[in-house]
Amino acid sequence: MPAVSSVCVFCGSNGGADPAYLEAAATTGRALAERGLRLVYGGGKVGMMGAIADAALAAGGDVVGVIPQQIFDLEIGHEGVSDLRVVRSMHERKALMAELADAFVALPGGIGTFEELFEVYTWAQLGLHRKPLGLLDVAGYYAPLEGMLDHAVEQRFLRPETRAMLVRDDSLDALLERFADWVAPGVPKWLDRDAT
Repeated sequence: MPAVSSVCVFCGSNGGADPAYLEAAATTGRALAERGLRLVYGGGKVGMMGAIADAALAAGGDVVGVIPQQIFDLEIGHEGVSDLRVVRSMHERKALMAELADAFVALPGGIGTFEELFEVYTWAQLGLHRKPLGLLDVAGYYAPLEGMLDHAVEQRFLRPETRAMLVRDDSLDALLERFADWVAPGVPKWLDRDAT
């Protein structure tokens, strides 16, 4: 795995119920900046997105925000981010974020976070990129998702190799270490033609 210099973080546009979520976003932004890693994120100034960007900026980090015009027009774009890229659509947003990043991390978030994560996860399964991706788990938030993915393996809807592509840790340090050792598997055969 080549060295990671730019990390795309998917996270919520609100702060969630547990104060630990916003605290984790701020800690992550600060930690990425202190390591000299560029933060690529959704460009918002609210919720988890605002917390991660504000902390990275305060620590002198390089931050790139990517936000669709429609969302920017709602006045939630982070104008403190000097490299704020306003794009035409959500599709362009995700493609540009993926292009700018060497790795992907999901902090807690809602359906938008899940959708972004699962799109890059699917792209990895199909061999469209060879970049590590992981869940930065906060207060057990992703335990139910991990259970669902494990259930999908048990039910033969997901191959173990594909399941192993998405790593989880509750520590950014540990997650980045796992990224350093991450080896992209070959494109798996996801259709089981022998099954009846």
